[in-house]
Amino acid sequence: MSGISILACVMISMLSSGYYVVASVEPARYEWDFESVNLNVDLSRVLKKVNGRFLSVAIDASLVAEEKFMYLLTSPKLRTLAKALSPAFLRFGGTRQDFMTFNPTFLHSNENHNNSVFDADDICERLELPPLLEKRLKQEWTLQEVLLDKEDLQRKYRSVKFTECAVDLLYSFTNCSGLDLIFGLNELLRTSGNSWDSSNARTLLQYCESKQYSMSWELGNEPNSYEKKAGIRVDGYQLGQDFVQLRKILQESKLYNNTGLYGPDISQPRDHRRDLLEGFLESGAEAIDACTWHHYYVNGRDTSLEDFLDPEVLNTLALKTHEVMETIELTSPGKKVWLGETSSAYGGGAKGLSDTFVAGFMWLDKLGLGAKLGLDVLIRQVLIGSGTYHLVDENLDPLPDYWLSVLYKRLVGPEVLSIEAFSILGKTKRVRVYLHCTNKKSTSYKSGAVTLFALNLSKGPARISVPVTISNSTAEAFVLQSEQPGEEGLYSKSVKLNGEVLKMVDERTLPSLQGTPLPAGEHLRLPGYSFAFYVLSEAQALACR
Repeated sequence: MSGISILACVMISMLSSGYYVVASVEPARYEWDFESVNLNVDLSRVLKKVNGRFLSVAIDASLVAEEKFMYLLTSPKLRTLAKALSPAFLRFGGTRQDFMTFNPTFLHSNENHNNSVFDADDICERLELPPLLEKRLKQEWTLQEVLLDKEDLQRKYRSVKFTECAVDLLYSFTNCSGLDLIFGLNELLRTSGNSWDSSNARTLLQYCESKQYSMSWELGNEPNSYEKKAGIRVDGYQLGQDFVQLRKILQESKLYNNTGLYGPDISQPRDHRRDLLEGFLESGAEAIDACTWHHYYVNGRDTSLEDFLDPEVLNTLALKTHEVMETIELTSPGKKVWLGETSSAYGGGAKGLSDTFVAGFMWLDKLGLGAKLGLDVLIRQVLIGSGTYHLVDENLDPLPDYWLSVLYKRLVGPEVLSIEAFSILGKTKRVRVYLHCTNKKSTSYKSGAVTLFALNLSKGPARISVPVTISNSTAEAFVLQSEQPGEEGLYSKSVKLNGEVLKMVDERTLPSLQGTPLPAGEHLRLPGYSFAFYVLSEAQALACR
């Protein structure tokens, strides 16, 4: 009997509340065999509810440093990939947004604007990048990234001018992909009295209104670093007044009088940055629809593989989020809080890590923990753009975090449920679990279905025991592993779903992303160095009906 797993379960069911506990006791096993994990869940109530566009994406403003690269947004392949992430916000911003000015080249009448090709019903079919031009632009973008990286290292940013063409390309991309555009305005255009000079923004707004472009707005990116980047200091109170000024301009517009305005896009809190946020909220809280801040776990230039798998590093998100939310709640109770820009490592990402399989542990945990903490939207840096934390590579092929994001979109609903994981020794650190109602809009699962998603930060497999009422449900497993086994596989840029390597069928078609059915009553098996989604279609969760 010593070589056979003997499971003794103690189950307590409080059916009136929907709260279930399962504890399992097993004899000691070899360390390399598996970790046994048990769950406490509450299916009776929704813990938090996030925005339907919770997982959103960014395009870095570096793409417009040379306007020709904006034509990459007309690639049918890129549009196909973006469409699979809808509904979502698309933020166009970042460091270089504060060095961009709108430089209109055509002074057509509103009538001519409205009759332009960009307003045609069939624009998504007509405006497509020819394959030869796409190949050339991708090759040139590789060289452009080297120049942009040099600018970032030296903190010397050149001024960039963009025309109506860039705006049209950006808007047509978001519109054809089913995304909602958030455009970041330049806040470093200042008057002699150090208030925001809104004249260029007014010109841009007038153009966008003439084209009837439905979009939201931001003002400035990481104002706490203006002094380092541009030698300009703006305190929190003045920053808030600048947003009030922008809100008044938007209210004067028939199209934008009720549009979204988000900010101030500060970096994660340190002492002086928290002061900046407090000052901003004091004068500008009423102007914004959500308060945005940026979060990265580590410095991309001195991090390691171990950091990406360290539960203590992952837990820092909770610490920083609590600091920001505490400040906001004191000044502007009830204000929505967004991660307006986020990824694994700042400084453009960690080379050889942020675009590989191992980055998925940080990304999926941030999605799970961020929702549990009450963050309303997370905007992933970036869909495409400079750096190494993108979802799509230089050939416009999807990277592991892209496939993870698509599965999250399809399977995970906005309702967050309570769940905790325990091992025989207490609360487990290496297996992290989250529970939501299953997405009702993009799936055909029954009402009351739940989606459990889990990460295994260890090389050894884990076995997850679930409450009896849930375990009696049939399950569908979506297990993501590296293309290669072991630690070396963590550096891979390919990912397997249930054993099959994921890749596009063709330039316009994604694979079907099918789950594997599991018989009712089976434990959930999570391989080492993997993450997975489990849809329990017959859970009959009261909170999800």
